[in-house]
Amino acid sequence: MMETLKKTAKLGLVMGVSLLTAAAAQAKGYEQHPLAQKLIGEMVAEDDFSKAELEALFAQAEKKQSILDAISRPAERTLQWKSYRKIFLDGKRAGKGVKFWQDNQAALTEASEKYGVPPEIIVAIIGVETRYGRIMGSYRVLDALSTLAFDYPKRSKFFTKELKHYLRLTREQQQDPLALKGSYAGAMGYGQFMPSSFRAYAVDFDGDNIADIWKNKRDAIGSVANYFKNHGWRQGEPVVARAALESNFNSELANQSLKPKYTVASLREAGFTPLIDVPSDSESSLVKLEGAKGTEYWLGLHNFYVITRYNHSRMYAMAVYQLAQEIRKQYDAANTEA
Repeated sequence: MMETLKKTAKLGLVMGVSLLTAAAAQAKGYEQHPLAQKLIGEMVAEDDFSKAELEALFAQAEKKQSILDAISRPAERTLQWKSYRKIFLDGKRAGKGVKFWQDNQAALTEASEKYGVPPEIIVAIIGVETRYGRIMGSYRVLDALSTLAFDYPKRSKFFTKELKHYLRLTREQQQDPLALKGSYAGAMGYGQFMPSSFRAYAVDFDGDNIADIWKNKRDAIGSVANYFKNHGWRQGEPVVARAALESNFNSELANQSLKPKYTVASLREAGFTPLIDVPSDSESSLVKLEGAKGTEYWLGLHNFYVITRYNHSRMYAMAVYQLAQEIRKQYDAANTEA
């Protein structure tokens, strides 16, 4: 019996060491991961990358459990509007937004005139995403995208695509793929662009032949404005309209789609009366949020939908809009006093 126990213990120790060795190997890199090998093969064939160089690169990529933990509990899915709103309209972010606007007034004016996007919307996006550049993420982008591409099956396809774009952009921009940092999801710079968005919308707004959204505020401002223009921002049109409820209101129409699927006229007939003047033929969604004083209903117009293209969340879009309104209010007040 004792001999059997000794053999069992020895076998358990060997198995434990083997598991630890395997885990250590995984922690050191992804170069042997089947999905990484598949990506490497595709990039060699599609983009003329070097297999040896990509394997050497992925050997240095690290799996981050904290990334997998974070992506499973985003604030948009775990908080109600009354709590989510407090994060971004906390009494400080708007004031810091005014300061950012004042410090970058020339770039914001130029971007607004060129792309047709209000300065306060550009500032609010940067404020919501990174607190005006103070919190741009501490993860190596390669680690973030590799972890999610190879160890997050739920969205592996999306992050594999982004990882490919990242490798292409670092080659195009002559950047070290091990040096750039971003969020746990691989978003980068002042405006937290994913690699595909960077390649599609980032602009060199100061004429130095480099689109630098990490350190260059002019490039970051121009890139955010360009993103909105390319997603259909309509200059001078409203974003949302608070709705008053009539006795016949039909709450089942709310939160059916981010994309506008009704007209203002049809929503009015369904018992939702906009509290500002909005053309009856305007396309709109119906947004329902749980606010501090109860349920709120809003008509989400075309420009509201454009904001959701930046982040596919009604609460996110509403936070950007309301922060932008407060920034504009305080900015105008500061200029009046001056």
